[in-house]
Amino acid sequence: MRRIRHGIALSAACAALLLTGCGGGTATPQSATGAAAPEMATEDSGSAAQDQRALKRAQPQQTSKDGLVSNVKVTLQDRQVIYTGNMSVRVKRVSAAVDLAKQIVTAAGGYLSKEESSSATESQETATLEFKIPPNAYGGVIGRFGKELGTQLSLNQATQDVTLQVADVNSRLKSAEQALESLRSLLKRADTIGQVLDVEREISAREADLESLQAQQKELAAQVSMATLTLRLLGPVAVDEEPEEEPAGFLGGLKSGWNALVSTVKVLLTVLGAVLPWLVASLPLVALLVYLVRRNRARRPRLASPPPGAGPSEPRPETA
Repeated sequence: MRRIRHGIALSAACAALLLTGCGGGTATPQSATGAAAPEMATEDSGSAAQDQRALKRAQPQQTSKDGLVSNVKVTLQDRQVIYTGNMSVRVKRVSAAVDLAKQIVTAAGGYLSKEESSSATESQETATLEFKIPPNAYGGVIGRFGKELGTQLSLNQATQDVTLQVADVNSRLKSAEQALESLRSLLKRADTIGQVLDVEREISAREADLESLQAQQKELAAQVSMATLTLRLLGPVAVDEEPEEEPAGFLGGLKSGWNALVSTVKVLLTVLGAVLPWLVASLPLVALLVYLVRRNRARRPRLASPPPGAGPSEPRPETA
């Protein structure tokens, strides 16, 4: 019995040792896994943060007035802009300044489209030149005019954005071309003479619209591709007469009416001045005619009038 008791106790002790060893073996891997997990999480979070920072650097950022940053991407669109300008320059010699201005514009890739000059004396001579200049060289040409030609008196510039107008004309032109193609295909399927005449009439109308749109497209393209600069060159004592902008509304109407009245009075005075010498030269002739007419009237015999109270005269008897 003692041997049996000692065997049971020994077996129980061995089993306890085995359980303890197994528990310690399992605890060690769990602790290792628990320690490794935070390290892997840290590495993952670090790589994610780096990716986010790289993404922020790659995206364009915009800062508003309030200091807020937005990741809105701005798409630049080609704008169709017409540039026009008017410039007045006082020069020493108008002819030499005209030649120099032409050289400057030609070197910039432009050309002269219109030229007007006066035939006054050299000191009072003036010239008006209209140039077509590429938009990218427009500013440089204006700067050279102000520095190299003479003394700049005035400069007026204006821009007109015709992007929507160009897009509208292009869209309408495309629609007109498609409509013409449909009408031409419809003309081939027409059976009667009436149908053919109706389709041809519609084709003629659409072709006229198409030509008008093509002309508008060509004109807009020409205005956008070349800026227009009007240069006025003045001699040393020439007067710079620039047209003033008329006010709108009541004052504008009053000014226009007054100008019309002044113009009418000037015309009447001009006519009177032209006719007055003829009137003065014809006065002696008119006076002579009046004198002759009166003298002829005075020489005519006056008819005898019957005395008062006398009756009518009796008729004389007829003689055989």
